[in-house]
Amino acid sequence: MTSKKAAGLRELHVPGDPLILPNAWDAASARAVQEAGFPVVATGSAAVAPVLGYADGEATPAAEMLAAVARIARAVDVPVTADMERGYGLRPAELVERLLEAGAVGCNLEDSDPRTGELIDVDEQAAFLAGVRAAAGSELVVNARVDTYAGRRGTLAETVARARRYLEAGADCIYPILAPNPAELVAAIDAPVNVLFRKDSPSQAELAAAGVARISFGHGLHQAVHAHAAELIAHVRAGRNPFTTQ
Repeated sequence: MTSKKAAGLRELHVPGDPLILPNAWDAASARAVQEAGFPVVATGSAAVAPVLGYADGEATPAAEMLAAVARIARAVDVPVTADMERGYGLRPAELVERLLEAGAVGCNLEDSDPRTGELIDVDEQAAFLAGVRAAAGSELVVNARVDTYAGRRGTLAETVARARRYLEAGADCIYPILAPNPAELVAAIDAPVNVLFRKDSPSQAELAAAGVARISFGHGLHQAVHAHAAELIAHVRAGRNPFTTQ
């Protein structure tokens, strides 16, 4: 079953006909994603972590994050891909083993230190990804996040160079998070490209026309849901009916 789901997830990465991932944060939101008709459930670490009571940036113990992934995988029938930051300190073989045990068939792995934001040496990250691929075989779809634009002034050349190294190491998809021109990267990278959808993003149709193969929403939906819940709670505190207040 794992092989079939992993193969199905891999096949959904089609440039120009992107896989849409409204990232979930718990079993209930994962079911909602599946019930809406999406063929894959993805987690977002910045959404899951606060639900578990932690900050993003690998503050969540690995066991708790993987348990959350397992609950989500048990709740749905579709493939699940998990945002694992940079692996929560686990070596590649153990990371793969525990992800597969949790029921995930894909993962995001980023190339910056979640605690400091500093980029990992490209050779070190490529070796880490190669270790994941060697341990997983075809059982895991690896989305390699490139953080050259995250909190810094990245360049196209640097981003493409890292992307190519990660593809050589066995990555299936490249995720140049916060890149300002997705079309430019799609043209330069001969592989599926993942774009983070934000408030000011081009439309899904425009991203598809640019050749993007995967569109994810990160923790954006969870942020919106949490903000709405906070408003409802404020209405209750003020003595108003939260179900009728607009």
